[in-house]
Amino acid sequence: LVRSRGLGDVYKRQEAGIVGAGGAGFPTYAKLNNNAKTILLNCAECEPLLRLHRQLLKFHATEIVSAFDETRKSVGAEEGIVCIKEHYKGAINAVTALLPEYPALKLKVLRKVYPAGDEVMLIYDATGKVVRPGGLPIESGVAVFNVETMYNAYHALKGEPLVSKLVTIAGEVAHPKTLRLPLGAKLSEAIKLAGGETIKDYVYWVGGPMMGRIASPSDPVTKTTNSVFVLPSDSFVVNKLRSDVKIEVGRAAASCCQCRTCTDMCPRNNVGHPIEPHKIMRAAACNDFSDVSAFLNTFYCCGCGVCELYACPQGLSPRKLIQTIKGALRANGVKPPKDTQASEVNPMRDFRRVPLERLVSRLGVKKYQADAPLDNQLIDGFSEVNILCSQHIGAPAVPVVKVGDKVERGQVVAKAAEGLSVNIHASISGIVTGVTPKCITVKKVD
Repeated sequence: LVRSRGLGDVYKRQEAGIVGAGGAGFPTYAKLNNNAKTILLNCAECEPLLRLHRQLLKFHATEIVSAFDETRKSVGAEEGIVCIKEHYKGAINAVTALLPEYPALKLKVLRKVYPAGDEVMLIYDATGKVVRPGGLPIESGVAVFNVETMYNAYHALKGEPLVSKLVTIAGEVAHPKTLRLPLGAKLSEAIKLAGGETIKDYVYWVGGPMMGRIASPSDPVTKTTNSVFVLPSDSFVVNKLRSDVKIEVGRAAASCCQCRTCTDMCPRNNVGHPIEPHKIMRAAACNDFSDVSAFLNTFYCCGCGVCELYACPQGLSPRKLIQTIKGALRANGVKPPKDTQASEVNPMRDFRRVPLERLVSRLGVKKYQADAPLDNQLIDGFSEVNILCSQHIGAPAVPVVKVGDKVERGQVVAKAAEGLSVNIHASISGIVTGVTPKCITVKKVD
């Protein structure tokens, strides 16, 4: 590990632009907290079909583990735990071979279930601690870091800012691959690198099948883009996402039998968080506002989708109702209840976890479990990129370039704003052809 500058300095100055390489993109420097007694390396890949973390850790364990231990030292944590799903044999073997060099690190092998990579689930499985509902992991003395985030941290120590992202390209494509793409590259151009679409009626799906979204072909790769799948437009997960919430409320009123399977299978409920999807279904369907806690507790939903994509025997959509209610509460200035505490972990939890193989079969995506081999060399053939100024939680970075400026790859094009924010860098060398508060366009010049 090259230590030309301390890892803490790189993070705290926000200069390298490092954020969580998945999820919401939480700026990594903000996780460097001296209250962390344990740090976790997350190689659970919460969603089905995703492959880049296991591949990256298998082939680049030396860099990742060294950066992880350096992070542990930076925050003064007593231990670091590398968390890997049990079927990621290559990653497990690679890390196991390195552990004798790092006495403060240990390995935690996770079950092949969904959503093992959810932060709350991961912390409980690795440490036995339950994060307070609505709270942050640091309250429990824990900080969690993504595998690719640690790989980026390793390179940041060598003075290399974050300008690219590993993305798995799979689904209905000719040659599924995991490629390193410049930030701002169009998804449609990324799909071409995997041989293009193999069907005519399709959608671009960014993220995993449980929590992903439909994207436009012109959408850019960001610091949190882990995957893009080409899916049939009439597939189960696409139809679920597109369903009308008003129709789903009517279906709930007509069909929900209050079997409470959605609540019994809810991962957060099973670690004691007060989220009960069946009560939301009853309240929404019957216009019953006598128990406002049912609505307020929607704040504790993580959106994993188990309730509607796996648990409900009638194919109803508790998550869609929950997300709609939660969004409406936030829009009207309602905030989560303060100091909510978790109840006891359900002793039946281990029997209510969702097996991955059964889940992918239920979702109808088993055919897309392709190897998608990793190519970690930056693809350099993009003629234009649209680099978003907000690729992270917090304040968007502020553009510091203007149209006509010549920029080099790695040059800062947007500076971190006040508060929670990070720098944004040019991902290709070229001429700036567009600047707005939201996006900077750079065109390559031959």
